[in-house]
Amino acid sequence: MKRISVFAGSSAGHDPAFAEQTKRLGKAFAEKNIELVYGGAKSGLMGIMADAILEHGGRVTGVMPTPLFEKEIVHEGVTTFIEVDTMHQRKEKMSQLADGFIALPGGFGTLEELFETITWAQIGLHEKPVGLFNIQGYYTPLLHLMDHAIEAGFVSPENRTILLESADAQDLLSLLENK
Repeated sequence: MKRISVFAGSSAGHDPAFAEQTKRLGKAFAEKNIELVYGGAKSGLMGIMADAILEHGGRVTGVMPTPLFEKEIVHEGVTTFIEVDTMHQRKEKMSQLADGFIALPGGFGTLEELFETITWAQIGLHEKPVGLFNIQGYYTPLLHLMDHAIEAGFVSPENRTILLESADAQDLLSLLENK
């Protein structure tokens, strides 16, 4: 894996473990020479991830639509910054650049990006691994919902294997690399 696209919250959340574990993942990216592709902001877990990678000598590509420049504070320290016109172009560019995807804890935007990526894999638009960094069990209720959707007949059991999950940074990267 050369590049992984990360979806993450524009806030750091209430539990300090979210930031601590995000820093560990950033360090692991840098150690494995994996470039981060992300939304380009310096706030929240997004910024913490980018800062951790840069601090350890890694590379970071930010992709941000022009209309968000005022709402999301642009991270000016990234290695490469790509400006696009729309959110759709942002997601498309991030997907094109990535060899895999990881979702950190986040809100509606993070969940939307995650589900679109899973859906694209489900319908065959990509075969790239998709992982959840399940810090403090953040995504455990979502995993239960997915199991419920399978039991109810709305998701096929094969499609559940699209999503990899771990609460450990090194383990999650290993899962993605070995998929």
